[in-house]
Amino acid sequence: MAREAVIVEAVRTPLGKRNGSLKDWHPVDLLAAVLNETIDRSGVDAGAIDDVICGCVSQVGEQSLNVGRNAWLAAGLPEEVPATTIDRQCGSSQQAAHFAAQGVLSGAYDVAIACGVEHMTRVPMGSSASVSGFPFSDQLMSRYEGGLVPQGISAELIADRWDLSRDELDAFSMRSHERAGAATSSGAFKNEIFPIKIESESGTHLFERDEGVRTPNPEKMAALPPAFKEDGVITAGNSSQITDGASALLITTPEKAEQLGLTPRARFVSFALAGTDPVTMLTGPIPSTIKAVEKAGLSLTDIDFVEINEAFASVVLAWKKELGLDTSWFEERVNVNGGAIALGHPLGASGARLMTTLLNVLERNDGRYGLQTMCEGGGLANATIIERLS
Repeated sequence: MAREAVIVEAVRTPLGKRNGSLKDWHPVDLLAAVLNETIDRSGVDAGAIDDVICGCVSQVGEQSLNVGRNAWLAAGLPEEVPATTIDRQCGSSQQAAHFAAQGVLSGAYDVAIACGVEHMTRVPMGSSASVSGFPFSDQLMSRYEGGLVPQGISAELIADRWDLSRDELDAFSMRSHERAGAATSSGAFKNEIFPIKIESESGTHLFERDEGVRTPNPEKMAALPPAFKEDGVITAGNSSQITDGASALLITTPEKAEQLGLTPRARFVSFALAGTDPVTMLTGPIPSTIKAVEKAGLSLTDIDFVEINEAFASVVLAWKKELGLDTSWFEERVNVNGGAIALGHPLGASGARLMTTLLNVLERNDGRYGLQTMCEGGGLANATIIERLS
């Protein structure tokens, strides 16, 4: 009988804004706290874990030298359990989930953890590219007329190509904050968030809510200047926030779960990857979604809920437009609790965070199939379909 890979536990920190509540937490210790919580929630023997696969983008400074392994050891967990750290840009911990699940499916693993961390306050975005030399050679740059461009410019190119107006982008961004605010108020995130203890001069308190969510003000949003291009439409208000956070998933087989007394919550149905033009860069969710749905033998109408990373509002709206998604379907199923524009985008942690949120959305709303997809630097994308089991 073919093996299956299932998720039995999923947890994340509340997401902290830059220089916010998590600013004094070392990223190793932040991920360590999430790893310990994953073990504690599941009750699994930590020594039974075959591998820990961690996503992290800026692998320099406090996140260097295999931050996944360092976090496992900092958590006081068994030295005999190995760990590795990978970088598929913004999709790093979604790729970690792919690798962990694929290892389980192949028989290489029985139990694995996929996780991710990014502390963008303490290890700024792009810092790993500024240590020694320039990452793009003359040969690479010469392949593309005008060379490669920053992601913000890519987001502008996408808005132009799909004829997306500033008003449309801002309206979607307000939707993100409104939905994230409603989800926070209703306690929709409570099951997935592991509160973090914050020490301060006034004492200790629990950090329990995502810090970037705001009550949107249309006038203020409309007044924000373009962030990347003088006459552009991409602003700080319709882009994802710079954020700190960590997340983790515990993955095994149904048989091993039963043996360990664990309850499978969802199974992995299909995996897909895409490579696209690295200049526009952020269009990968379009082909990766098509591939994932086709591999699963489904249609998009079979998908109950979607988590697509809101790197920029133009990425999500171009995906909607290109796939010809009905507006009512989109409103009912896509990022129903908001996304990275409101919650934040802690790069290496976002993939497992999105999967954790998607799993909980399926469970609360009696959904069957969930799709997760996200754009990634360099013209890449991951897509994953899961099926709720409990």
